[in-house]
Amino acid sequence: MSEFNQELQKSLLTGFVNRNLNSKFCYQPELLINDKRKNQTVLSVLLRELEQCRSFRFSVAFATMSGVASLMKMFDDLRCAKVSGQVLVSQYQNYTQPQALRSLLQFKNIQLRIVSDGCFHAKGYIFQYDEYYNLIVGSSNLTAPALQKNNEWNLKVSSAYEGKLVVDTLQKFEDDFAQATVVDDAFIDRYTQIYSRKSFHFDADFDFTKPPKPNKMQLEALENLDDLRREGKNKALLISATGTGKTYLSAFDTKKLNPDRLLFVVHRANIARAALHTFQKVFGESKKMGMYSGQELDSSADFVFSTIQTISQDHHLVNFSPDSFDYIVIDETHRAGAKSYQKIMSHFTPNFLLGLTATPERTDGHNIFKEFDYNIAYEIRLHDALEQEMLCDFHYYGIRDVSVDGQVLGEETPFNLLTANERIHHIIDKVKMYGTDNGKTKGLVFCRSVEESNALSLAFNERGFNTISLTGASSEEKRAKAIELLESDVGLDYIFTRDIFNEGIDIPKVNQVIMLRPTQSAIIFVQQLGRGLRKAHGKEYLTVLDFIGNYNNNFLIPVALFGDSSYNKDTLRKMMASGSCLMPGTSTVNFERIVQQQIFAAIDRTNLSLKKDLRADYKLLKFKIGKVPMMMDFVRLGSRDPYLYVKNSKSYFNFVAGEESEYATKLSPQQRTLLQLFSLEIANGKRIEEVLILLELLTKQEVSFAQIKTHIQERYGISSMATIESCVRNLNFVFVKQPQQIVHCQQDVIQQHESFTSHLCDQTFYKFLHDNLEYAKDTYERLFDKDSYVSGFLLYRKYSRKDVCRILNWQDNESSTMYGYKVKYNTCPIFVNYHKEDNISESTKYHDYFINRYEFNWMSRSKRTLESKEIIAIRNHQKNELRLPLFIKKSNDEGTDFYYMGDVTATDSEQSTIKDDHGKDVSVVQFKFKMNTPVAPHMYDYITAR
Repeated sequence: MSEFNQELQKSLLTGFVNRNLNSKFCYQPELLINDKRKNQTVLSVLLRELEQCRSFRFSVAFATMSGVASLMKMFDDLRCAKVSGQVLVSQYQNYTQPQALRSLLQFKNIQLRIVSDGCFHAKGYIFQYDEYYNLIVGSSNLTAPALQKNNEWNLKVSSAYEGKLVVDTLQKFEDDFAQATVVDDAFIDRYTQIYSRKSFHFDADFDFTKPPKPNKMQLEALENLDDLRREGKNKALLISATGTGKTYLSAFDTKKLNPDRLLFVVHRANIARAALHTFQKVFGESKKMGMYSGQELDSSADFVFSTIQTISQDHHLVNFSPDSFDYIVIDETHRAGAKSYQKIMSHFTPNFLLGLTATPERTDGHNIFKEFDYNIAYEIRLHDALEQEMLCDFHYYGIRDVSVDGQVLGEETPFNLLTANERIHHIIDKVKMYGTDNGKTKGLVFCRSVEESNALSLAFNERGFNTISLTGASSEEKRAKAIELLESDVGLDYIFTRDIFNEGIDIPKVNQVIMLRPTQSAIIFVQQLGRGLRKAHGKEYLTVLDFIGNYNNNFLIPVALFGDSSYNKDTLRKMMASGSCLMPGTSTVNFERIVQQQIFAAIDRTNLSLKKDLRADYKLLKFKIGKVPMMMDFVRLGSRDPYLYVKNSKSYFNFVAGEESEYATKLSPQQRTLLQLFSLEIANGKRIEEVLILLELLTKQEVSFAQIKTHIQERYGISSMATIESCVRNLNFVFVKQPQQIVHCQQDVIQQHESFTSHLCDQTFYKFLHDNLEYAKDTYERLFDKDSYVSGFLLYRKYSRKDVCRILNWQDNESSTMYGYKVKYNTCPIFVNYHKEDNISESTKYHDYFINRYEFNWMSRSKRTLESKEIIAIRNHQKNELRLPLFIKKSNDEGTDFYYMGDVTATDSEQSTIKDDHGKDVSVVQFKFKMNTPVAPHMYDYITAR
C-alpha cells in the first residue's frame, strides 16, 4: 500500500471512527461552515482548493454574479496558470443570473454548461490533485451569501482516484455535464429575456417603496440624543459613515421634537435639495419646506434648506434673527472651522444644534468636538454599517497598475505615462473582466489630477464608452446634469473626477468605483469607496477596482478596507493575510499576488510610530474627548494602538509629560522608572497573570496564590501555579535584572511592599499605572481564544525572545544568548527567520521550511551531530517531556518578534551537512517536525509567500 493510501486510511479513521486517532489533517473529513468569528467561510476553502488543484469541477443549482465575483480574481489566476475547469449550473426557477454566466464565459479555461429543464438542485465542488480528489458536497450554491454568510453545511472529503465515492461522483457529474446545454453568447441572450420577466429580485429584503423608518443603529442614536437633551445638553455631534442615513436620522429626530422652524445647512445646492426631499418623505405635507440658495430665497418656510455660501453672507443673514430657528442641522460639520460656518454658529441660538459628519478627524486644527461640547450622540463606522446591512456589500480588487516603457507607476509618474495607451488598455481590460453586478456600469473614476481626469475621459470615449470629466471648476448645473445622466438607464457609463465627489453627494446607482490614484489618506479612501455603497433598487453589490503602483503609503489600504486605525503592524499583516474572512456580510477583498506583496513591504518599511503621527492622533483624541486621553481612551474610541506611545517613549506617561507641561514634574525619577518597567516588562498584554495580580493589589493589600489561580481558571479556563510563582519574581523585576521592591510573599500570599504602597498614594502614578494595566488586560482579552491557547501562548500572536523566556517561566531573561533555540527547564523554544537574507554567513543559511501546513523541516545549529547533547534532548523530547514551541517570523524586515506557530513533535532526524563561508562541509542535524496544530491557511500563505 502506498504511503498516501496509508495516510488517507488513518485520516478516514480519525474522521469516521475515533477523532483522537493521529492522522494528517489535510485528508480528514471536514464540516465546512460560515463562521467569521472563527475566520471560517466556505469561500476561503474554495479559494484554497482552487489555488492548489490541477483541475476543478463545479455542479451547482444557482450561480449569481455576487458568487462569481467572489472567485473572479482566482479564476483569472487559474487562466494564467492554465488550470482548467468545468462549471455546471441550472436554470431551475431561473435563479441563475445571466451576468454570472457571461462573466464565467470570458474564461476560456472553463467549460460552462447549464441544465435547462427539471429540478436540478446539486451543490458540489470537485478538485483534482496528483494522487487524490477533494470533494465538497452540501448546501452552498455559487452565491455570495452561501459562500460567506448563510448557515450552510458542507462536507469535505478526500478520496483516492479509485475510491468508489469519487468514481461515482465523477461519473454523475460527467453524465449531467454531457446532457446539459452549452452556454454561449446566443444562449445567454435568450436566457436574459426569460430572466428579465421573472418576479424575483435580489434586493427584495430592502423595500424602497415603504415610508422610511429608523433602523437599529438609528434608533440607538435617537435614544442617545434624547438622553443628551434630558441631561440639559443643547447640541450634539453625529458621526456616521457615508450612506448610513445621517440626513434621515436628523429628520427622524426633528420629527420627535417637532420644532416650529428648522434650518438645514449644507455646502452644495444639490445636497440641500436632496435633504429637503428626505425631510418631505418623513414629514409629508405637515411642514412647509423651502430652499434658500442662489435664486431660491424662501425665508418664510417652516423648514429652510440652505447652502452655507448663501446664508453666511451678511445681506442674507440679516434676514434671520438669532432665535429664528428652534433646530439647526449643520451637515459636513468637519468644515465648521471655516469663517462662513463660524458666522452661522455664532449668529443663531437654536434650542438644539446637531452636527453631521462622516469624518470628524478632518478638523484641520479646529476642534469641532469642542464646538459641540464633546457631546457625541452616536458613531456609525463603515464596518458597523456593513454589518448591520445598512450599506450594500462590495467586492474589492487590488490590481497592479501597468508598467509603461518598463517604468512602474509611482507617486511621481509623468503625466504622459498615466495616459499612455498601455495603461488605458490595461484599465479597460480589467473593467470589462470584473464588470458589475448587473452588467450595466454606473461608475465613478477617481484620478490623481484634473489633467488625468480629462485625458482619460476622452480616451474612454474614443473607445466606445460614454463618460464625462468633472472638476472643481465644473458648474453646479453641469454636475447635477452629469449625476442625472449617470443615474438614468441610458446615460453615462462613468464620471471621471479628481476628488470632488469625496463627500456630500448621493448617487445610489453607482455600482463601480475605480481608483487611479495613490492612497494618501485612509479617510479619503473610505469616502470614495462610500460613494458606491448606498443601496438602490436592482443593485446587488459594488465593484471596486483599485489600480495600485509602487506607492509609499500602500499600507493605508488595509487600514481603510478593514476599518482598523490601530496602526499596529502585526494587526495590519493579519488583516491582509486573512482577507475576506474579516469583512462584514458578503464583501470580499482580493489582491493580485504582487500587489499583496507590495503592501506587505510597505507595512514592513514604514515607520508607523513617527512622533509627528503619534502627536497628531493624540491631539485629535484630546480634541474629541476634551481632556488628556489615557491609553484606554484610545482603545475605547478605536484610535491608534496606545502601546505605540509606550514603544516611542518607554511609557505612556513619558509621552504625555512631553506634550503637557503640567505633567513634566508630577512624578519623581523613581516613579517614572517604575512606570517604564511596568509598561515594557509587564503590561504589554503578552501574559495576563502579573496584570491580574497587580490589579488586585491596587485595591487591597494582599492576594493569595489560590485566589489568583481560581480567578484565572474561572475567567480564562487556564491556571498554572508555576506561572504565578514566576510572576512574583517578575513583579520585582528580578527577571530583567533591574530589581525593585514591589511585592513580597508570606506563605503563598502576595503582599504590597511598603515602598510600592507609598507610590500608589500618588494619584498620578496610580492613574497611569492602573490605565496601563487595564490596557494590558483588554489587549489580552481581545486576543484570547481558548481554542488557540497553548500553555501560555496564543497561536499566531507575536512574541519577543524575552516574552518567550518570561512565559516559559525561566528564572532570568536569556534572550541575548537564545539565538536559534535553547534547551532549558524542560523547554526548547525554536526561533526561525523564514526568508533569510543573502548576505548572512553560509553556515547560518539553514534549510528551514514548511513541507506543508502539517510538517516543518528544521536544521540545528552547525557543527552539531546526532550525538550532541542538545540534539539528543530534542530527539528524545517526548520521552523526556521536553516542550518544543516553534516561533517564526517571515523575514527580518518584520522586526525582532516572532509568530507563535504552535508546539511541534520531532518525527524524524538525520545527520546532514551545510557549507561554511569557506565552502567546506560542516555537520548539522536535520529534523522533520509535525505541527501539533496544523498551520492556519492564511498564516501559512503569508509566511511562505515571497
